[in-house]
Amino acid sequence: MRVARKKFAENKKDGENFIAETLGRLKMETKSDKAVASTDLVIEAVVENLELKQKIFAELDKVAPKHTVFVSNTSSLSIQEIASVTSRMDRFGGLHFFNPVPVMKLLEVIRIPETSHETFALLLKFGTEMGKTTVESKDSMGFIVNRLLVPYVHEAIKLLERGDASAKDIDVAMKLGCGYPMGPIELVDYTGLDTHKYIIDGWHKTYPENPLYEPSPMLDKYVKEGKLGRKVGQGFFTYQK
Repeated sequence: MRVARKKFAENKKDGENFIAETLGRLKMETKSDKAVASTDLVIEAVVENLELKQKIFAELDKVAPKHTVFVSNTSSLSIQEIASVTSRMDRFGGLHFFNPVPVMKLLEVIRIPETSHETFALLLKFGTEMGKTTVESKDSMGFIVNRLLVPYVHEAIKLLERGDASAKDIDVAMKLGCGYPMGPIELVDYTGLDTHKYIIDGWHKTYPENPLYEPSPMLDKYVKEGKLGRKVGQGFFTYQK
């Protein structure tokens, strides 16, 4: 709805029609067998937790049609590990969308060694027909964007944690010094401190010797206190609900 308000700022009626038409194309279903009974493509987008994703796909694999392609929207976990609990690894891939999805043009399309050429071609076509610019990536940690972005954001948190600079000054420096539209502290507030913690904890577990992925006590404290970012009104910055 935020997208509609911005896109149709000059014409409120068109914005209302846009929202109504969009919601009219959605069908809600809470039963997994009914949800996938006649689907060609399933896109999972739950929290960055490997066990949860595997549990969901193991259940869906039992009830989805044989031709159905499974996709995870994970931003950091191994697609192959997620897919390993299914019987359709040739029909499994990754589609990593960026937030907010209606605005961000990029779509990372990820394949594992078992992904068939037909499946990968279908995923690329799906992204293109949505109006996205697609980039192809192997199933490496963080793919392209997050492999570069997460360490950058995490280093900004450590910079704040050490008291080397304020959150405001870190963001101003990166916006004006590098031309970024959003500073790293504002960005992690937007995406969610809990999401960043899930990712960095997972990477630290995989590569415990890499100092880039060392946990942040400040981040851990904020997440424990429920200061998860913009979505709850409080992260490193405070927001009006």
